[in-house]
Formats: sequence, structure tokens, C-alpha cells
Amino acid sequence: MRTGTLRCTRLLIQDKNRNNVFLIQYFHRHPLANEFIHFSFASKGIEFVEKIETALSGVLELRPKVFRDARGSFVETYHRDRYVEIGIRDLFVQDNHSRSAKSTLRGFHYQLNRPQAKLCWVAEGEALDVALDIRAGSPHFGRWASVRLSAAEQNQIYIPAGFAHAFLALTDNVQFLYKCSEFYDQKSEHGVLWSDPAIGVKWGIETPIISDKDARFSPLADLPREFLPPYESK
Repeated sequence: MRTGTLRCTRLLIQDKNRNNVFLIQYFHRHPLANEFIHFSFASKGIEFVEKIETALSGVLELRPKVFRDARGSFVETYHRDRYVEIGIRDLFVQDNHSRSAKSTLRGFHYQLNRPQAKLCWVAEGEALDVALDIRAGSPHFGRWASVRLSAAEQNQIYIPAGFAHAFLALTDNVQFLYKCSEFYDQKSEHGVLWSDPAIGVKWGIETPIISDKDARFSPLADLPREFLPPYESK
């Protein structure tokens, strides 16, 4: 049977508040092919990502818009154009996903020669996420900021390149996801001791579950300057 040409009829509907635009596309083949409708949705006047400044310049808490109904919820965890609009212009090239038992602490980690900006959130449970400024010459050197990430809230933390990163699993089965602006490079990987008393992160735990590698990291003051990323003023 010969199939007719694919045709499309479009109908644009706008609600009275002018916040939502509905586009109905009606595709059909003539004369006997199956017909189907594609329904798409766009919106105006909705804040898709809320940006919240933290105690550390450059480190941000982000709260994407979560759409909830009787079925559950939906959230855009990343939309390049919208994140560029709020100042996050990094090109993310690698996505990572870890699972951690309660009281697991990972970090502080950073890459020296291939520094990574990170966008982090949790898909299950809660985690205390900490960013540490280790840039040599930074006016905020040795300072830190934290965000409590929650799967229920769907909030995120953005950490610029040049910062060290760590997180503590606060609940069982924490599913931790993050985007990186550079690929993982084992030769470039370095770290800072999680319990460095000069930094003074308030983890709320004395004996976390930690890897042997992380336990061997040195305090920040003991790291040679050449092992620290440089501070670049804007």
C-alpha cells in the first residue's frame, strides 16, 4: 500500500493569564495511514531555576522548578540555556553517580591540571555538600560553604573550578549525582584532609566512613603552593 505525504496542522493556544502557551500539532498521512497527535508545552513568566548565594563567592545553591501532581514529580536537573542565563557557563563533559551508605564521607577532592567545575544533587536521601576555596592567592583561601542537598527538595550546589569538594551522606542509600566540566584524570587528582582543624568544617560527626586514600590527605596548610590551583581575579 502506498503511503501518502506526512502533513502537520498546528494550533497555538494561550491562556488568559499569558503565562502558558500550548502547541498542539496534528500529524496525518493521507489517505489511510494512522493518525497521531503530538502535544507540546512551553511557558513564559516561570522561574525555572532559583539562584541562592552562599557564604562563599562563586558557590551557589540552585533550586530548579519542580512540577508535582498525583503521578509524582518532574524536574529539569540541567538546561544549558537557562543555566547560562544565571551565570553558569561551564560546558559539562562528564556525569557521575555514586551510592553511599549513611555516614560515608568522600573528599576533599580536586584536580590540579584539569580543574573541574561541578553541579551536584541527590536523587535519593540527603547529603551535606561542602566546597572549599583552595586557590592560591584567593582572598577567601581556606574558607568553605555548605549546602544540605535533599532528594525531596531537588536542590543543587554549583562549585566553580579551583575549589575542593566533599560530601557526607546523612541518610541511608544516598544517590549522589554530579556533572563535571572536565574529564576525570587520576594523575591530576589531589585532596585535602576532611578533618583539617584549621578549616573547621562542622560535619557533625567524628568518625565517618572514609577511604584509606582520603584519610591520608594532608591539611591545607601543609600543601606546597605548586599543588594548589591559582586564583584568577575577574
